[in-house]
Amino acid sequence: MKFPPASDIRRMRKALDITQTDLANESGISQSTIAKIERNRISASYATVVKLFETLDEMAKGHRKDMTAADVATKEIISVQSTDKVRAASELMRSSGVSQLPVLRGDASVGSISERIIFDRIRDGKSMDDLKEMMVSEIMDESFPMVSENTPVSSVTAMMSDSSAVLVTRKGHITGMITKADILKLI
Repeated sequence: MKFPPASDIRRMRKALDITQTDLANESGISQSTIAKIERNRISASYATVVKLFETLDEMAKGHRKDMTAADVATKEIISVQSTDKVRAASELMRSSGVSQLPVLRGDASVGSISERIIFDRIRDGKSMDDLKEMMVSEIMDESFPMVSENTPVSSVTAMMSDSSAVLVTRKGHITGMITKADILKLI
């Protein structure tokens, strides 16, 4: 395994928001040795540098597991209003490359619309001409579940077994949206 130069230990530690003491506790290398390495006061042995980088790598993996909804959410939410026509929702999904949209009334989530809902209405016998002139509120499904920005991703993924998307909120205001595609990007 090739490692970056020892001078990168401090940069990596800071990027993970880890103290020298935290790194010392995890690696078994004293905090004073880590401080001297970071200040380039000593030339650490290969084994010490390897141990520090391996520990930083493991700690980074742990941080990834602690990701929150805010870390994963798409911030630019594409949505439609409940009074919009289904045609407008369909065009928006097609042009933006998404398969579902939250439906809002003002800033409040009141439902959702997806390609599946539209196709279900067609399959149920609704003509395309009638469907495209209907208001979104007439065919929309339930709202996507909402979670706060600090909700762990593991909780979000559990919720997504029943929903194709989750809205992320801060103080009651929608700040982002997580879809199954966003979760798959983490793999």
